[in-house]
Amino acid sequence: MSRAAETVDIAANVARIRERIARAAARAGRNADEIRLVAAAKTVDAARVAEAVAAGVTDIGENYVQEASAKREHVGGSARWHLIGHLQRNKAASAARIFDIIQTVDSPRLAEAIAARARALSRTIDVLLQVNTSGEGTKSGIPPDGLEGLFEAVAPLAGIRVQGLMTIGGMHADPEAGRPEFRALVRSAAKLERLGAEMRWLSMGMSHDFEAAIEEGASLVRVGTGIFGPRPL
Repeated sequence: MSRAAETVDIAANVARIRERIARAAARAGRNADEIRLVAAAKTVDAARVAEAVAAGVTDIGENYVQEASAKREHVGGSARWHLIGHLQRNKAASAARIFDIIQTVDSPRLAEAIAARARALSRTIDVLLQVNTSGEGTKSGIPPDGLEGLFEAVAPLAGIRVQGLMTIGGMHADPEAGRPEFRALVRSAAKLERLGAEMRWLSMGMSHDFEAAIEEGASLVRVGTGIFGPRPL
């Protein structure tokens, strides 16, 4: 652990983030209990993740399968583990074993790989469909106009259960600039609900813009540096 990391008061940060979530929910006329905080723990060591869990965090987000595998057994507790990074099909078997929720399903082939492994493990894994609402070529996710076809291909698969949508917004200097991307995800969810989809979770918003995301309808927010402090270069 770096000396800078040692000075971060994770419990105090969690409390501050929860206060900000509550204020954003109130501004939108929502109940803060509808919104789940996911602590994004990429590059954060297991001891500091355990501190977040001790501070009341119930959901941990990881970008990489191997990193999550190394940490989860050391963290312990009953936290739910989310995969929030891009998943390659050749890692689907490991992901199905490690994670409770996979937020980044963006193709039928990936969904089929996860579902097959989940069935072999006698599991049903909740998944979110990742949508590229910003149109950036560097972002994973299916374009909004392809989402209906993806859902129709994925929904019948035994072993997984579609529970909502996820997007990674652009890193805008102004947190307000991401609102059109969040609204696009809300519109996409509404379209799928008309097809009978259960849109329990909308995962959008990170440390720099989660309040705007909540005001637009987020029910999962992924906060990393706001909890754990800046990541090492």
